[in-house]
Amino acid sequence: MKLSFLGATETVTGSKYLIENNDKKILIDCGLFQGHKTLRLRNWAKLPFDPATLDAVILTHAHIDHSGYIPLLVKHGFKGKIYCSSATYDLCKILLPDSGYLQEEDARRANKYGYSRHDVAKALYTQADAMAALTNFHPVKFHKAFKIGDDLEITLSRAGHILGAAFIHIDNGQKTIVFSGDIGRPNDPVMVLPEHIEAADYLVVESTYGDRLHDKADPVDMIGDVITSTAAKGGMVVIPAFAVGRSQNLLYYIHDLKRKGKIPNIPIYLDSPMAINVTNLLCRHGDDHKLSNQEWADVCDIATYTKSVEESKNIGRQAMPSIIISASGMATGGRILHHLKNYIGDSRHTILFTGFQAGGTRGDRILKGEKDIKIHGQMWPVRARIEYMGNTSAHADYQEILDWLSYVKTPPLKVFVIHGESEASTALRDKIEETYGWDVCVPKYLQQVEL
Repeated sequence: MKLSFLGATETVTGSKYLIENNDKKILIDCGLFQGHKTLRLRNWAKLPFDPATLDAVILTHAHIDHSGYIPLLVKHGFKGKIYCSSATYDLCKILLPDSGYLQEEDARRANKYGYSRHDVAKALYTQADAMAALTNFHPVKFHKAFKIGDDLEITLSRAGHILGAAFIHIDNGQKTIVFSGDIGRPNDPVMVLPEHIEAADYLVVESTYGDRLHDKADPVDMIGDVITSTAAKGGMVVIPAFAVGRSQNLLYYIHDLKRKGKIPNIPIYLDSPMAINVTNLLCRHGDDHKLSNQEWADVCDIATYTKSVEESKNIGRQAMPSIIISASGMATGGRILHHLKNYIGDSRHTILFTGFQAGGTRGDRILKGEKDIKIHGQMWPVRARIEYMGNTSAHADYQEILDWLSYVKTPPLKVFVIHGESEASTALRDKIEETYGWDVCVPKYLQQVEL
């Protein structure tokens, strides 16, 4: 069995791992690169294999950095099945067409206003490409093994990161390998706990927060403080939030604050059609989270859902203060950009980031203190209060990953640390070696290893 690392090596985006076993080729995850331009250019580069020769794709979960390249893979000749959990399929039906639409819109806007460096800006893929790729999906159940060819047996178990998130177990009859995807947190208020892995010859483990611990403070208290202090100035609380997972957790936290009377009674807007659709999915996939349908209905009732463009524009015409939750979480695209243009230049307002910001993204640059930020080809001054909350992350920190690894009863032959910036991956490698004495490495982009 041979393993090739085609993405998310010393970066958190572009997850792709090629498994070759006898005559079978399987791709684990198929994500887009995001952030720095040098990474994004990889999305346009030719893959080191012919997509038509690939037998199957298996997804850990639906986030675009794990699934967003699928429309291109299919467009370039892949005809096999894409295996994933049922909830992951439902999420991909939302996320992938939206990704295609946003890329078409970005290209259209660049051509209209002339800020592309190319004569004609083109979309990486279209909404139609994404819709076509969805016909390749083949949902499978957790804990029910399925086969690819005669030798490879695959099983999914729950990762607790977002709806449908899975650990992928692969057994070729001689060795086993487990891909962690993104590991959820043991104290998440909404998602189920990550399941334990007791045995694997090889482990491929994420390291998004491999060099840090999450703040132990209650995120409800910090959100409450930000809302209360901003509202007292008559300002808007603008929250760039991932449509899948983070937006739903934020609704839960704000619901808790309202229920306890800890924040003023101000309007709350969930301004992301994708996040709205995902929020509705929680009722369909009750096994993936901790809340009853009634509890989730109560949480959902606190917000106004703005689906149309006109409804979104109307938010800016409403009286302040208000709370706006909108995608994307790293401020790379989506409706959040229009809200940033409206509010980032005024000190009364607060921009609250609540998740990891990949290097080079607009969110990363704002958090690093850039005084002017480019949005839609124009520079906008940053005068709003900027806040960051790391304790709402859906990724395990290094101690939580170490605790998760403690359930592995027999030392793996090798652990590969991926899906982290270079410093985070190196730090987690060192911590695993120090704690357990296992053989651990941080693979390089395009590196191949024989298992």
